[in-house]
Amino acid sequence: MATTVNYKDSIQAAQPPAPGVVSDKEDDNHSSQGSSNSETVGEISQLEKQGNAHFKRLGWKRLTVVLIVEAIALGSLSMPAAFATLGMVAGVILTVGLGLIAIYTSYVVGQVKLKFPEVSHYADAGRLMFGKVGYEIVSVMFVLQLTFLVGSHCLTGTIAFLNITGNGACSLVFGVVSAIILLIVAIPPSFAEVAILGYIDFVSIIAAILITMIATGITRGEHAADVAAAVPWSAWPTEDLTFSKAFVAITNIVFAYSFAVCQFSFMDEMHTPKDFVKSIWVLGIVEIIIYTLTGAVIYYSVGAGVKSPALLSAGPLISKVAFGVALPVIFISGSINTTVVTRYIHGRVYKNSVVRFINTPKGWTTWLALVSFITLIAWVIAEAIPFFSDLLSISSALFISGFTFYFPAIMWFMLIREGSLFEKKNLAKGIFNLLILIIGIVVLVGGTYSAIVDIIESYESGKVRGAFTCAPFE
Repeated sequence: MATTVNYKDSIQAAQPPAPGVVSDKEDDNHSSQGSSNSETVGEISQLEKQGNAHFKRLGWKRLTVVLIVEAIALGSLSMPAAFATLGMVAGVILTVGLGLIAIYTSYVVGQVKLKFPEVSHYADAGRLMFGKVGYEIVSVMFVLQLTFLVGSHCLTGTIAFLNITGNGACSLVFGVVSAIILLIVAIPPSFAEVAILGYIDFVSIIAAILITMIATGITRGEHAADVAAAVPWSAWPTEDLTFSKAFVAITNIVFAYSFAVCQFSFMDEMHTPKDFVKSIWVLGIVEIIIYTLTGAVIYYSVGAGVKSPALLSAGPLISKVAFGVALPVIFISGSINTTVVTRYIHGRVYKNSVVRFINTPKGWTTWLALVSFITLIAWVIAEAIPFFSDLLSISSALFISGFTFYFPAIMWFMLIREGSLFEKKNLAKGIFNLLILIIGIVVLVGGTYSAIVDIIESYESGKVRGAFTCAPFE
């Protein structure tokens, strides 16, 4: 790479010429060249110092904000429909239970980062567990998961614009508009910069959820006296519940707790990584409260007919308002996934070069090209799988099952555990991590099968529009 050449040139320039071979004039020129290359090395050293300083600015509070930006978005919008499928009791138990497990597995991820500081992304943890093969497999999963996430935000942006405008244009056009916005917001390469947008992001999703809750609650209140019009909700699963429908709902809840996938990347920018524990507890508790209330309250108010994303259930006018308020979270949360995956690819390509710091012309050029490419692929995914719940479900089953469940469990057994598995201090933790491993595998197998079956049934029944068409969403 260019950096390596400069270092080699400077070393060669510093070496004295062989006696009798180089003239005085040539020696003067050679010394001048060595001075120039020394300056180049100095510039590179300065750029590296600036880059390291720029990418080590996250404290635990900003980390919490960045995690909230990445985590609390589309997951909350799928909760009421999941509750409608599973029933109020199972919905609450799964939301709280999976949330507590996600906090624990995120803690394990953080412990791995503290023990192995060289781990910058989830793929590096894959190398620690399974060597080169593990690194490549987890790399592919990591890139695909984050690209699917961006695609789901692109799809949600399309739905939002169609709803706000009353299907005022071809859905393909709104898909392209959503992709362009996601691309623009993803341009800043540092997570500390994204954290500034996080406050807008958080207010956006909370406001959109509250608007939907209040609107649906008022509607239910208006029908409270009319028994015939009473909203039907149930504590138990629907009578005609199939295996695939149940697992799609479960994987939608799993999707909501996907923050561990980016945790290595975020912690790599922390100036005090050990403070991560505060962040994951704050985020985990906030997520559990928001998801449980969103799922329970909107399902209670709307009943079995609740839609996904939930903002569609607020009525024609209010849903337009809610989607308008939710636009920041749709695009800010979506773009941070673009930033994470692009940072990984960019850093891998330019691992030993100053270009990785994105503070040179070449760094910025390749960064913008990668952001554009990832966004393009995400748009293709959004158009190819144009239905919200199933897109979240297949992403959750294929990837989040690993990043949030079975990979952290394996990390505990292989990287964190100290001493024999059968020692008293390890026995209970070993059983718990084995349970988490089993949960992850079940979600992977059952969720993938169910998502594929549901996608096929949706196409065959005509419940969804075709791929890459101008037709509006139902």
